[in-house]
Parts: sequence; structure tokens; C-alpha cells
Amino acid sequence: MDTSSLKFDDKGLIPAVVQDSRTRQILMVAYMNAEAVQKTVAGPNVWFYSRSRAKLWEKGETSGNYLRMKQVLTDCDNDTLLVLADPVGPACHTGNQSCFYQEPLAGDEAAATATVLDDLFAVISQRKRDRPEGSYTTKLFADGPPRIAQKVVEEAGEVAIAAVAQNGGNTAEELADLFYHSLVLLAATDVDPAEVWAELAKRRQ
Repeated sequence: MDTSSLKFDDKGLIPAVVQDSRTRQILMVAYMNAEAVQKTVAGPNVWFYSRSRAKLWEKGETSGNYLRMKQVLTDCDNDTLLVLADPVGPACHTGNQSCFYQEPLAGDEAAATATVLDDLFAVISQRKRDRPEGSYTTKLFADGPPRIAQKVVEEAGEVAIAAVAQNGGNTAEELADLFYHSLVLLAATDVDPAEVWAELAKRRQ
């Protein structure tokens, strides 16, 4: 990329929107200076410029939650960057997969929850790391993959029973249980949900 065409602001910065290259979920927004852009383009990880600390920083340098750069794009005015990246762990410092996890200020709330599975998986992954006492998720991890897999089978059966009974509301609840336990099984077996999303994308025919 020829960075000479980029339009930095009067402080030498340019905003960068980071998007998951596989799920297309918006992960975060930060700023880059010319050096951060160059380091990001060079790869393998995404770099930013911290305005509060007035220094260059590599995303994940302290948390281990790196962003692996896949592609860097510019907008039509060359004053904003779109960085496509593969996240290694949650992108947000709160432990959420994306920094955009709060309740919407306006608009269709159902549409805003399209990334709820990624957000839920981030919480599940945190439970796996921290193992807080009293957490049902912690108990599942303690029981191990065989028990979690058994729960997935049980929940799938509950979904089928609810669907056959044509109880729409209950079917949704049972599906939610199935999705949750499936995500726990993914975390327990170290499978990235992005692999599932990629497989689903192949079936859009």
C-alpha cells in the first residue's frame, strides 16, 4: 500500500475500523499514525497509535489478544482505513469479542443482536480461563468434553420434541440451549467458531 496518498489529520492520525475477516463483525475502532500503518501493512499483526499514552502499540502486546492482519483498505477519501483481521481472542479489553456489545441507541434491536453468538462465545471463553465459582459454565468445563457433548445431544433432542409439538416459543428457548451448549463444546475442544461460520458460508446456495 502506498501510504503517501493517505490523509492524516492535523495530529498525524487516521481512524482505523477493524473488522473480522471471516465473520465480518466490526471489532473495534482506533487510530494509526504513519508508522502504525506501515507496521500493520508489513504484518503479521495490527498496530495502532495510542492518543492517551502518545505512543505506538501493538494490539495484544499485553493481553495476548492479537489481531492478525489480512487486508487493509481505504475509503473513497483516503481518510479512513478498514482493517480486515483474524482476532486471536476477544478484541475488547472487557473480554467481549467486539467493542460494540452494548445496547443499541436506536434502530432494530433484533438486527443489532446478530453477533450475539460471538459475544456469548467470548464470555464462555473467559469462563474457561477464569473458572469462577458458582458458574454453570465452569461446571461444564470441569465435567469435560464427553459430558458437554452429551448435553448437546440432550438439547438437540429437546429441540426436536419442541418442534414436533409445534410449540414455537419453547422451540426458540430449546434452540438457545442447544446453541449455548454447542459453543461450550467448541471452547472445550479448542475449535474457533469462525471455522463453523466459514463452513456455513459455503452453504449459501
